[in-house]
Amino acid sequence: MKISTKGRYAVIAMIDLAMHSQTHPIPLPQIATRQNISQHYLEQLFVKMRRSDLVKSTRGPGGGYVLALPPSEITMKDVLFAVEEEIKPVDCSDGEASLSGNPAACGSRRLWLKLEDAIDRTLTETTLEELCKVHGEDSQEMQIPNFQVSI
Repeated sequence: MKISTKGRYAVIAMIDLAMHSQTHPIPLPQIATRQNISQHYLEQLFVKMRRSDLVKSTRGPGGGYVLALPPSEITMKDVLFAVEEEIKPVDCSDGEASLSGNPAACGSRRLWLKLEDAIDRTLTETTLEELCKVHGEDSQEMQIPNFQVSI
């Protein structure tokens, strides 16, 4: 199973945004610089995330992006779905009818479907807030500051 660059960058950018946008909108060039991601690529991702109501944008001086929801309400499934990332352990395009005569193939398909359910559950249960928690050198957990949606 592989997550594309699109999916990885979307998750990284959302974590960066959550950690830096509590008081004011963050321009994409700042995220691009901090995360070493092409600004053009981020623009494409943020258009999709804005359309999915995960982020809000403001234009002009002092403009940029903020989260549209608290980080505790944004799941990784939401983020990956917004950028059209499909997470499947394998491509099981075979229909059930073609597997019915092959017990080994049917058994393996059950494994992939079970794994797909586990992945879906993990992405649904993992929030942006959880991923924003940082473990320092002294192993004390630090959380992002109190979050307020504004604009």
